[in-house]
Amino acid sequence: MQGATQARKYRLQGAGLDLALPYLMLAPGLMIVLGVLVYPLWDGLRASTRAYRYGSPVADVGLQNYLHLWSDAQFLNALWVTVKFVALSVSFEAVLGFALALFCLNEFRGIRLLRTVLIIPMVVTPVVVAIVFRLIYASDAGMLTALSKAMGGGEVQILGNPLNAFIGLVALDVWEWTPLMFLILLAGLQSLPHEPFEAARVDGAGAWRVFADLTFPMMRPVLAVAIVLRTIDAFGTFDQVFVLTRGGPGEATRLISIYGYDTAFKFQQTGYAAALFVTIGLVVLALAFSAIRLLRRIDAS
Repeated sequence: MQGATQARKYRLQGAGLDLALPYLMLAPGLMIVLGVLVYPLWDGLRASTRAYRYGSPVADVGLQNYLHLWSDAQFLNALWVTVKFVALSVSFEAVLGFALALFCLNEFRGIRLLRTVLIIPMVVTPVVVAIVFRLIYASDAGMLTALSKAMGGGEVQILGNPLNAFIGLVALDVWEWTPLMFLILLAGLQSLPHEPFEAARVDGAGAWRVFADLTFPMMRPVLAVAIVLRTIDAFGTFDQVFVLTRGGPGEATRLISIYGYDTAFKFQQTGYAAALFVTIGLVVLALAFSAIRLLRRIDAS
């Protein structure tokens, strides 16, 4: 009798361990998530409601930092520059990525090498990309100036001209991140069913009709996902701008990330910078939710 009771006790203990084991296995990962994501987010929200002096909180200001943002001309200008940068960059990347994906969908000799070469810009460190483009854009000894002088021209001013600097930053981003669009869209094209395209060819449809009536409508969800992912990532662009222009000349390339960096570290307005980044995070989150609703409508149609 005593042996049976003891055996039952061991079985219950084993069952309890089996129930607790999954949670024990998840505990390290949960602690990492709390430490890396949740706590910094909470600390940032708390900091955004305070006023700081020399890195130390001196007063609670509530929502004053958030209200001040929308009357701050520099913040509104940085937000407008960021929106223009994201809209232009992502638009060019989507068009070029789609065109490259359609071209590389065909199988011919050397296609694997071409696909490998096309993704090289994406795997290069952003800081290295910015340094290379800074050397290309340099007005005194840059590659563009060298080509211009070789053809009888003069110095090419890129980083010293506000409009040219903005266009140069967009060109850098397009060169670096078009491969991401290319990879996503190529994977989407390769996953499309073959039967509708074969039927269209049998009916005598040309390449343009096949693209307009079949390829593009079937690729809209994939294209929307690629645009959303790239848009969210482009809002946080920092490394390339910091190395290439530091937001200049003037405020021509002063993205919201650069303005937030200057506010926090150059001007020591920690609470205001925290409110700025929380606001931008909420804007990006709203864009993501809007994109999800758009995708659902596309799937439903």
